[in-house]
Amino acid sequence: MLSTSKVVFKDYTPKENLLFPPNLSELIDERHPVKIVSNIIDGLDIKSLIKTYKPGGTSCYHPKMLLKVLIYGYLSNIYSSRKMEQALKENIHFMWLSAMSRPDHNTLNRFRSERLKGEIKAIFTQIVLLLEKEGLVSLKTTFVDGTKIEANANRYTFVWGRAVKKHKERIAEQLEELWNYAETVAKDELENTESIDFKEVDSEKVTQTIEKINEVLKDKKVASKVRQKLNYAKKNWADNLEKYKKQQELLEDRNSYSKTDTDATFMRMKEDHMRNGQLKPAYNLQISTHRQFILHYSIHPNPTDTKTLATHLLGFEESYHKAPKELVADAGYGSEENYNLLKSKKIKAYVKYNYFRKDQKSGQITTSQNNPKLAKIREKVFKLLNTSKGIKLRKQRSHDVEPVFAELKHNKNFKRFMLRGKNKVEVEIGILAIAHNLKKMSKAA
Repeated sequence: MLSTSKVVFKDYTPKENLLFPPNLSELIDERHPVKIVSNIIDGLDIKSLIKTYKPGGTSCYHPKMLLKVLIYGYLSNIYSSRKMEQALKENIHFMWLSAMSRPDHNTLNRFRSERLKGEIKAIFTQIVLLLEKEGLVSLKTTFVDGTKIEANANRYTFVWGRAVKKHKERIAEQLEELWNYAETVAKDELENTESIDFKEVDSEKVTQTIEKINEVLKDKKVASKVRQKLNYAKKNWADNLEKYKKQQELLEDRNSYSKTDTDATFMRMKEDHMRNGQLKPAYNLQISTHRQFILHYSIHPNPTDTKTLATHLLGFEESYHKAPKELVADAGYGSEENYNLLKSKKIKAYVKYNYFRKDQKSGQITTSQNNPKLAKIREKVFKLLNTSKGIKLRKQRSHDVEPVFAELKHNKNFKRFMLRGKNKVEVEIGILAIAHNLKKMSKAA
């Protein structure tokens, strides 16, 4: 027997006008992360940020609204200002956050890259102190680790410190060769000339020396190759040395930088899809965590973690006006300098050293005949790491700080910065760290 019942569909009249438009807030769950973002940002003190605005002129979008949009964008894996602009027109959560305002991508990007410079760290710190007040984190025990994030820079426009040094040495050598040649041809004219140190040359010295050589060889019979080299040297060497001087100033103590982001250093990346250990312009991000919340972050040009700890700890102290009581880190931080630093700050160092795993297997502490002080430090660290608390913290480290990097890089797919320059990169990390903490806070609520 065939069924006579009809299929019934729910009412669907998309073109029907609503007499009373719904309140967007009613369409969003109270426990949704967007409401956590809004509530937390509303409670922040942003007087310092507001002071960056000058009175007069046309009205501006409120900084709290723009800050909410940026943070929720990063929380939702949206990092492009153009995509945020689109979301403000299409996404109900963004529309509710902005109260139906529609700042364009230029406004969002200017706010992110200009207004938040020097302000984002204070905003981040306020939120961490709120998390501490709620009992979600503690500033006494911190887990420290670092990761490399690719810079928004061209991978093939680079400057290498060794190359700059080599080019300068080559100019000095060739200048000395030209001077020696001039002495053989016009010895009498150069007899009373002051001796020249060719080990250290600058643009002024090169210019003066080339002029002197040209002057004494003016009426002499000179090989065409020498004349060509002198002409080339006169036109290029002084300018080249000025260029190398500026490059060395930008390098400071680094071995490289990218021409399109001079703050970025070339580093070997683990996430290299070619699996050939390719060097890429990047920044070394250091974070301190507790219960997988980010307590502090800092950006460094150093490819290795060893030399980042002092600056990272200084930033922590500047933010919270105190140092942590305990610090847990892997062997990448286990240098004599770092152990002494932590001791001077009265921080208990649960920090492995290079031979810790080997010593665990053998049961004997690796000695250092050349450095007996380091041997004593290792002995103390070995004992501390093998206490019941040391074992607990060592195990907790791999479950605390490392999952944060997994969340940022893999779940949030943040593997490359959008902005260029260390100051702007720090703003991006600040927004990302706030977004990470608020997302975790919404899950804990």
